[in-house]
Amino acid sequence: MKNGLKYHGAVVPMVTPFTAAGTLDGPALDRLTDMLLAAGVDGIFVLGTTGEGAYVPPAHRLQLVERVVARTGKRAKVFAGLGDIRNSDMAEANAFLKAGADAVVAHPPIAEKVPAAKLQEWFKSLLDKVEGPLLLYNMPPTTGLSIPLDAVENLLGHPRLAGIKDSENNLHRLEELMTRFGGKKDFAVFVGVGALMEKGLKLGADGIVPSVGNLIPDTCRELCLAAQKSDWAQAEHLYARMSNVAAVYQKGRTLNESLAALKAAVHCQGLCAPDVLPPLHSLPPIEVEKIRSQMEQLHLLNASV
Repeated sequence: MKNGLKYHGAVVPMVTPFTAAGTLDGPALDRLTDMLLAAGVDGIFVLGTTGEGAYVPPAHRLQLVERVVARTGKRAKVFAGLGDIRNSDMAEANAFLKAGADAVVAHPPIAEKVPAAKLQEWFKSLLDKVEGPLLLYNMPPTTGLSIPLDAVENLLGHPRLAGIKDSENNLHRLEELMTRFGGKKDFAVFVGVGALMEKGLKLGADGIVPSVGNLIPDTCRELCLAAQKSDWAQAEHLYARMSNVAAVYQKGRTLNESLAALKAAVHCQGLCAPDVLPPLHSLPPIEVEKIRSQMEQLHLLNASV
């Protein structure tokens, strides 16, 4: 976090607020954006896994990016996820960039599978077509495969490659990732798995992409600031807080279940409805109340909620 990269710090993968009818909730989106900006986050990542990016209908995707870009007003970077992109269609990526997104973020395709051995070629084709900065997104729980580090190394130097968000819960990979790419000029390394964020920052990662930032963005930002100062005692304290809060929606749940639980937690803070898009299922009211109780114990609820 000391190399002055354009992309760094706490980038929050924002939940995407929807109405019960499945349409984008614009006022709630504004509230969420304002809350993150007030906390001073370095970036907002829309249409990521946490934002149900793979399930957001095409009609709402560009609208979402445009609204967040306008609301942000250059006070933070805006990163836009490309979801399950197909190699034949780059229109959306370039539309996001033209709408003002600072960078797009791409993980390996899901519907049109590409073998790990072919990912370098696939990403190279993607980078050649995109009209702005792109970050690789390593997300094995969603894509079913890991981006080989040799492929990442061979892509270094491409003028459109801005970095990587690595969300693989693998300490050995993280250590090798930082050994090979940490401190590279114009290439940012973000840690996207909560269990490894403190470790990643100690190893020199440029930033984190914490889903818990939807609930405590100020704490996530402070963790990055503590890492910049090498204040590891403070970092440990802040990371413990992040882990305790994340357990409210993650503990004992699958990834998809945790997305619905996080949306319910954000709802308990009065920011959006608890509704999620198919194939996800919203939590039943009794589960929402359990989350509300846990949040109250952790002092996460506003007096008005």
